Amino acid sequence: MPPVHAARATGVTTLTLDSPANRNALSADLVRELRAALATAAADPAVRAVVLTHTGTTFCAGADLKSPCDPADFLALLREIAELPKPVVARVTGHVRAGGLGLLGVCDIAAAGPQSTYAFTETHLGLAPAVISIPLLPRLDPRAAARYFLTAEAFDAAEATRIGLLTLHADDVDKALAPVLAGLRKASPQGLAATKSLTAASVREAVARDGARLTELSAGLFASDEAREGITARFERRNPSWTL
Repeated sequence: MPPVHAARATGVTTLTLDSPANRNALSADLVRELRAALATAAADPAVRAVVLTHTGTTFCAGADLKSPCDPADFLALLREIAELPKPVVARVTGHVRAGGLGLLGVCDIAAAGPQSTYAFTETHLGLAPAVISIPLLPRLDPRAAARYFLTAEAFDAAEATRIGLLTLHADDVDKALAPVLAGLRKASPQGLAATKSLTAASVREAVARDGARLTELSAGLFASDEAREGITARFERRNPSWTL
């Protein structure tokens, strides 16, 4: 089965991440399929907005540690979402980890339900939230970003909203998103594209300025001895050797 499903209804294309075997992790296949689906939505004049959602209890578990996508391909995905001439709305009802937070952060609007949780787990694996920092740092409270990037603590939807990761959270995420999508359906394509170019400007600038450098950093960290130990320890369900 393809890891991404697309459906269109009344001006909104919904892209659903559906790769339960790896909790919608960022495999090469998922990133490729998502990029293709976004391009199709971008070319459709009847589409006013894209909703990005998921099956299962995890929106995205981050990098597929068994078969990770090329960091350059992931950067291209983030760039394409930021530059898409239509708003992308994240709908989250489950957990988001590591690279999945970059995917969430680059969306223009993000809404979540009460069961969702969030964690930047990279430092516990010998890695850093390098590429995903590009869309996130322009949007997050700086003190909160430093805390959660460094400690890998998990936090809930209320905290995610407070620090700027989410636009809103609600017990019924679909009810909360109804007026958002209604507003987007009434907007003109030109108006949406021009307005998004304003609101996503800082993210686009960060991609252009820092993308190559942080992609290189990410690739180097993944190839390091510490990362190999951290990832191996995760699969073996033990603490890595550096744990105190």
